[in-house]
Order: sequence, then C-alpha cells, then structure tokens
Amino acid sequence: MSRDDVVVKVNDFLIDEFELEPDQLEPDALMKEDLDIESLDFVDIAVIIERDFGLKVTSEHMLKIKKLEDLYNFILEHSRN
Repeated sequence: MSRDDVVVKVNDFLIDEFELEPDQLEPDALMKEDLDIESLDFVDIAVIIERDFGLKVTSEHMLKIKKLEDLYNFILEHSRN
C-alpha cells in the first residue's frame, strides 16, 4: 500500500467517524489539540486501523501518535513488516 493510499484511507475514516473537515487533515495537525481527538477516540482509531489495515495496535503504539503524520507513519511502517 502506498503512502497516498494510507493518507486517503485514514483521512476518509477520520472525516466519517469524527466529523472532521478535509482542510483540518494536515500531516502536522496535532491529534488532540488540532483535531479534538480525545483519549477514548484513540481506542476507536485503533479498532479501525486493525479492521481496515489488518494491523495489531497496542496502547503503547497509540501513545506515540501525537500528529496525524505519526498515524500515517505507524500504518506504513507496520504494514511492511
């Protein structure tokens, strides 16, 4: 899966699940501060990643995701392994 594919798929589920606007989804957007993603929302994101990308996501992984770019990179790095 290419980086562009990951970005499109992640952005699509963030728009659908969290009612975000496309112009909010900049790679350097902070998950909590800019996108208003709360702690419990990270659980939902982990479930969606597991379902849509077939990756196992732990709470330790999610704690490292501060920016949207971190989320893209996590998926790219773990889908190659």
